[in-house]
Amino acid sequence: MDGAEDDGGTDEAVETRSDVVDTARHGERLDRVLVSIAGEFSRSHLQHLIELGHVRLDGQPAATASRRVKAGQRVELELVPTDESRAFRPQPMALAILYEDEHLLVLDKPAGLVVHPAPGNWSGTLLNGLLAHHEAAATLPRAGIVHRLDKDTSGVMMVGKSLPAVTALVRDIAARDVHRRYLALAHGAVASQRIDAPIGRDPVSRVRMAVVASGKPARTDVECLAQHEGVSALRCTLHTGRTHQIRVHLASRGHALVADAVYGGRPALGMARQALHAVRLELEHPVTRAPLSFGCPPPDDFSTAWRAIAGVTIPLD
Repeated sequence: MDGAEDDGGTDEAVETRSDVVDTARHGERLDRVLVSIAGEFSRSHLQHLIELGHVRLDGQPAATASRRVKAGQRVELELVPTDESRAFRPQPMALAILYEDEHLLVLDKPAGLVVHPAPGNWSGTLLNGLLAHHEAAATLPRAGIVHRLDKDTSGVMMVGKSLPAVTALVRDIAARDVHRRYLALAHGAVASQRIDAPIGRDPVSRVRMAVVASGKPARTDVECLAQHEGVSALRCTLHTGRTHQIRVHLASRGHALVADAVYGGRPALGMARQALHAVRLELEHPVTRAPLSFGCPPPDDFSTAWRAIAGVTIPLD
């Protein structure tokens, strides 16, 4: 049937998981309870299973993800194979590791690597590589991924390797105790400034975000380090972590990133992908609470373009 959702048919085994709601979770949304049962999958995927009728409360189909559960109710979840569940498979890949211990992994993500499986990219993602890198990843929400870099953004990112670490990292990000800085090349003469503008889905394009009044609060500090031939070399500090935040904030001011076609950027300086690199990550270790700081030199394409605008020195702080 045209447009029908692939639920895996009947030729693949269906795993069923169940749990009884305890008093601590009384009154929680059903989809949040499902995350505790099958945390390796996204909440949107679990919500979709509810819509397809694969979740039951006390033996009866649960109609909505927002339904509040009661202590003592039995929750049953059928993990019917779908594209997303099939994507949760280990695939060995080389990881550029900057730091690793039993709780934390910090790596240099190359441009072109998708972080999490999604339509059009169900394999070959960082998540697949993490599942192959260490066995515990299969037991963690999103294999320990607590933040993302866009496919064509390069640079430093962190991953939790244990549930206590993932929990602490998510908490620290929400509390804005994790500090992230980026280098960017943008069209035009960009003034140093703080951009404080809410970001939400673009009302016209499904692939874009935009500055919209109904969006979530977003703040970016922009420092212009050099300008040459209509391009500005920038250091950007995130105070929030919205999807496409730097790209959207700069484009909203008329300064799209070089080669960022989604937001109106034009190819220049040999860049074939958006000119954005995550250069610095500062945090407290999620378990020991020791301060950690990581600098990550940009790849050759970005380095060459940066030097054409700002000279030889590339700041890593």
